[in-house]
Amino acid sequence: MSGHFLLAPIPESSSDYLLPKDIKLAVLGAGRVGKSAMIVRFLTKRFIGDYEPNTGKLYSRLVYVEGDQVSLQIQDTPGGIQVQDSLTQAGDPLSKCVQWAEGFLLVYSITDYDSYLAIRPLHQHIRKVHPDSRAPVVIVGNKGDLLHARQVQTREGVQLANELGSLFLEVSTSENYEDVCDAFRHLCREVSKLHNLGAERRRAPVVPRPRSPNMQDLKRRFKQALSSKAKAPSAPALG
Repeated sequence: MSGHFLLAPIPESSSDYLLPKDIKLAVLGAGRVGKSAMIVRFLTKRFIGDYEPNTGKLYSRLVYVEGDQVSLQIQDTPGGIQVQDSLTQAGDPLSKCVQWAEGFLLVYSITDYDSYLAIRPLHQHIRKVHPDSRAPVVIVGNKGDLLHARQVQTREGVQLANELGSLFLEVSTSENYEDVCDAFRHLCREVSKLHNLGAERRRAPVVPRPRSPNMQDLKRRFKQALSSKAKAPSAPALG
């Protein structure tokens, strides 16, 4: 892995330990697209093909992003979470997850066209919850090694990402560890940039707005300046 992004064990808690900043990511997508496998592959370098249906596991790990240590939290999500639920329930699991996270990995399988169709509604929901549009999103077409079963062409993933203004990657979690890492690295860097931007804005001094000049006061001061010059004795000439 790149020297700019290194995994580190979580240390034992102590009173003098300074907690690093949090980076909170969510991995969203339909069921059986490989969300859990991607997370575990990234964190452990191991590929595990089969998972029990998850109920929303949270993974935590200390990482280094561009030399700064951060606490990375990755929220896995069940494939059964649907955008439609959020239209009727303000506190539904999807909305809570989207509100919590700062960066998003939207995953579909190239062997499942329905999972590809689920990406746009997920992205629209993210932008609805984060209307400032700064929360970074990466769209990932997973299972890129299963070309014989492909239902979604690479150009379709590229086109969708361009329309939504997101980065696109087509990966094989089982065969290419670095491609999976690239997706998470990009999100971590983008969220870190947002943190730094927010910190700079908080540190910036508040400059008071200058008051509009009072024209009568300006005229009075101008007359005083003229009269004082008229009364002042002339300076002796040099020569």
